[in-house]
Amino acid sequence: MFPSRRKPAVCVREEAGSRRLLALLPRKCSIFQLFFVALLLGFASLLWLQLSCSGDVARRGRGAAAPDPLKPCPPESQASWAEDPSWGPHRLALLIPFRERFEELLAFVPHVHRFLSRKRIRHHIFVLNQVDHYRFNRASLINVGFLESGNDTDYIAMHDVDLLPRNEELDYGFPEAGPFHVASPELHPLYHYKTYVGGILLLTKQHYKMCNGMSNRFWGWGREDDEFYRRIKGAGLQLFRPAGIKTGYKTFQHLHDPAWRKRDQKRIATQKQEQFKVDRDGGLNNVRYRIESRTALSVAGAPCTVLNILLDCDASKTPWCTLS
Repeated sequence: MFPSRRKPAVCVREEAGSRRLLALLPRKCSIFQLFFVALLLGFASLLWLQLSCSGDVARRGRGAAAPDPLKPCPPESQASWAEDPSWGPHRLALLIPFRERFEELLAFVPHVHRFLSRKRIRHHIFVLNQVDHYRFNRASLINVGFLESGNDTDYIAMHDVDLLPRNEELDYGFPEAGPFHVASPELHPLYHYKTYVGGILLLTKQHYKMCNGMSNRFWGWGREDDEFYRRIKGAGLQLFRPAGIKTGYKTFQHLHDPAWRKRDQKRIATQKQEQFKVDRDGGLNNVRYRIESRTALSVAGAPCTVLNILLDCDASKTPWCTLS
């Protein structure tokens, strides 16, 4: 009579676990059904991984603190700026004056990042977020962005957040010959007068210094770009615009909806008279501000830097910086 062979305790436990797992499955479970279940589990795992790495903007926006550092999402497949000479030697600082237009920002940053990457233009997006209690001052924010953009960029784009380029033939290259107005009057969806230089304007940093930047006197909406046109001419610079673009007013997508986002067009005290004068003294040399914080963000995989900016106002010179 042979001695009884008892199975090891580990094997017994494994068999018991397998029986319990099988009990959870339907009695008639085909191979196709098992494959389908495995496929669903794999898809759920990939979805969880994507959410865990891309949800940092939404969480930070609500002010919630994550218990652990979030894993960065895999970067978009593109040539390395440092290793690929086809990207060229110049680097663009996109200066985006901003206040409380988050829906437009979420569309703008990834769109422009992809647009410039396809054109192999080295770039850095700066969101110039005005967080003080004064009226919006687009020109001063651009002055601050210029000063804070660093030495690794050699030209700037003064770029509205609600204007998206749609035509791949638009040139965002280095404007060596002179300021280049990308959103020219014959292409912009709204503004068509000859002296218009708003929307999107490219300048080398040297040319912007020659103009002493933009005037800091324009609080509220409008007129600062008209004054800057006079500065360009006063500095002896020639203004260039796109040629050969055949898409007309459909060249750009304009995101602004005036029905629910009102512009601050009020003119207070002597502001109405002063807005037509050339500011011969102010600009880069006397902009007054403080950087409250500097934050690197990724919007749908597109990197940008948000500068929270506190502007200062000399009420003796521009009492219209507040609405009270």
